[in-house]
Amino acid sequence: MNYNWNWGIFFEASPEGTGTYADMLLSGLTWTIVTALCSWVIAFLLGSLVGVMRTLPNRAANAVGTTYVELFRNIPLLVQMFLWYFVLPEVLPEQWGSWLKQLPNAPFYTAVVCLGFFTASRVAEQVRAGIQSLPRGQKMAGTALGLTVGQTYRHVLLPNAYRIILPPLTSEFLNNLKNTSVALTIGLLELTARARAMQEFSFQVFEAFTAATILYVIINVVVIFISSWIERRVAIPGSR
Repeated sequence: MNYNWNWGIFFEASPEGTGTYADMLLSGLTWTIVTALCSWVIAFLLGSLVGVMRTLPNRAANAVGTTYVELFRNIPLLVQMFLWYFVLPEVLPEQWGSWLKQLPNAPFYTAVVCLGFFTASRVAEQVRAGIQSLPRGQKMAGTALGLTVGQTYRHVLLPNAYRIILPPLTSEFLNNLKNTSVALTIGLLELTARARAMQEFSFQVFEAFTAATILYVIINVVVIFISSWIERRVAIPGSR
């Protein structure tokens, strides 16, 4: 294969005029991390709410929670990204649609909302499974103590459920982090988009995507170590 390797490309000035190619990739990395963290806040809070709704002794709440999960979990993420970015402004009232189209950093906000709602459906299933895996005696003990349903979930069920589902929640966060790459299709200049731009500017495709791969691996390893530390900190004494 006639390919000219050039690992020094990262220290050359980029055509954007804002620094080197390394600076370009680090800028994309920053957008990736910020997008993943912001969307995770939405996913965790909304997913926890929907997961709780699916375990309540209320048919209406169960129906709403199930509908949400099945709707967002079964539509491909790329399709949802296009719906949020291209279709939503057209179906809203004209004034609202125009405001969305003119919103600064619209790709970022769209990606955060889309990833948040998509990942929330998966978090909801983890929360539901965690709550249902707890012994029935815990819920009954809360009732015996005179706690309301809300208090039982807040003080008894959810704290223990989160301990159980921390490893799968870590996997969901990592999936959410990697799913930020889909946002390049709507113009978000995250890490994959920056690597692609570097490849188009310099024609050094292997160097660009090798660097992006290494950065993704480093982020994932850091997240795994943090999650393992949290898991040890919140473990129930005597359970490990």
